[in-house]
Amino acid sequence: MPISSKMATTVLALSLLRGGSAFVPFPPARIGYRVLGSRMSMSSGPSMPASEEEMPFYALGVNLARQLGGQVKDLIDEDETEIVLRAFGDTMRGTLADPQTILVKYGPQLNTILQERSNSVVERTKKAADEYVENFLACNEEAVRTESGLVYCSMVEGTGKQPAVTDTVEVHYHGTLLTGEVFDSSVDRGQTISFPLSNVIKGWQEGVAMMKEGGKATLICPSDLAYGETGSGDLIGPGATLKFEVELFKVS
Repeated sequence: MPISSKMATTVLALSLLRGGSAFVPFPPARIGYRVLGSRMSMSSGPSMPASEEEMPFYALGVNLARQLGGQVKDLIDEDETEIVLRAFGDTMRGTLADPQTILVKYGPQLNTILQERSNSVVERTKKAADEYVENFLACNEEAVRTESGLVYCSMVEGTGKQPAVTDTVEVHYHGTLLTGEVFDSSVDRGQTISFPLSNVIKGWQEGVAMMKEGGKATLICPSDLAYGETGSGDLIGPGATLKFEVELFKVS
């Protein structure tokens, strides 16, 4: 479900706390289909990288890496990644004499480095998205771009009730990056989902409210109507524009 950025379960833990601590702490690790990928079948596939008894803890490592990795994986190189892994191990083993001093002294420098690199990535991402949207509009005469920047393209016109942001909706959706890579899909899971429209990203609040029951539409949500310059998880990067095919079944 394309939850709003306020409800996202992963955050970029690289902002300074007012009290002088270097990093915002992570929320509790959450392992579920949003983290580990519901589209993957656990009954088949490649052999596991650890024993059956070790795999739950290996899964914890995967979860932590995906939470943080989605935020910084495009901002640090291979050598820098090795330094991060070494620091993680030292911290987990308790071999650092004064980790708080390290955070206070070097946290601001890290924030500056990552912000500079992130700005460059976001600029390139948004430029590519602008080109994609212009091409989409040129190829789909029925598509409209609203004042907010949302692109709405009706695929099937509905005839039922039209939702308000205060309503709960039942939908099927298929969410992709502009590259075509799927990041979330109730269609792939084979089960519709219901949720309050007010709890999802702004692009959905606006776009689904333009639909009627029985309708199907494509929504292209620029980053400021999606997850902004922070991104979400390991697939939706900073400044990413998202594309959804949404089918509206019920409004209540």
